[in-house]
Amino acid sequence: MTVKPYNTGSTKKEEVRGMFDNIAPSYDFLNHALSFNIDRRWRRQAVEEVRRGAPRRILDMATGTGDLAIELARRMGDAHITGVDLSEKMLDVARRKVEARGLSDRIALRQGDAEHPAEEGACFDAATVAFGVRNFGDLHAGLCGLARAIKPGGKVVILEFSRPRNRLFRALFGFYFGKVLPWVGGMVSHDRQAYAYLPASVGEFPSPEAFVAMMGRAGFRECRARSLSGGIAHIYIGEMIAKTF
Repeated sequence: MTVKPYNTGSTKKEEVRGMFDNIAPSYDFLNHALSFNIDRRWRRQAVEEVRRGAPRRILDMATGTGDLAIELARRMGDAHITGVDLSEKMLDVARRKVEARGLSDRIALRQGDAEHPAEEGACFDAATVAFGVRNFGDLHAGLCGLARAIKPGGKVVILEFSRPRNRLFRALFGFYFGKVLPWVGGMVSHDRQAYAYLPASVGEFPSPEAFVAMMGRAGFRECRARSLSGGIAHIYIGEMIAKTF
């Protein structure tokens, strides 16, 4: 059974769009506060992985309020980033942040989803997703869409929550993630269901090994996963193999 935020009978994609429209005003505050700002460090590590390929054009899927797109632009002076997200209200927040930082000429933002990522054909040197891949309406179709968007020789870098393997750490994390976070997030955002969906969606997400296998089935090669902060999150990397003649 697919976990959805509200279980209204709408598709997951429609419910996720509505959820992020609802919580957009408080999203940044809660995102950083509830993660104790560790999410910022994880994003920097993802950006360092992207930088190794020196990409010029980057697709940031599920860009949300633009934190990863902004970090990519800040640390990669020659890169141009296209940020795509389902939620127009999240994009409104992102646009204000991008303009305030003087990055409007290097970050373009538009509404869309991973199944139909951007321009036709493989036109990006790299693609990124930060804490958004588990919200894809169809995970396999979304990964295939990302693969279609990346040029041969490019790569995808995905940052996503996972479940710690150490029993004690998993239990402590589970209590915080399953009890404390929904209560605080719901109180501040006035949408408890949205913050109950977060741990539920992480619980449903494939294990790192299973997700790496899914990336392979979507067309990526040399797929691998790197654990962060005791397994709270992982960075996943996949390559698009360059054709040889």
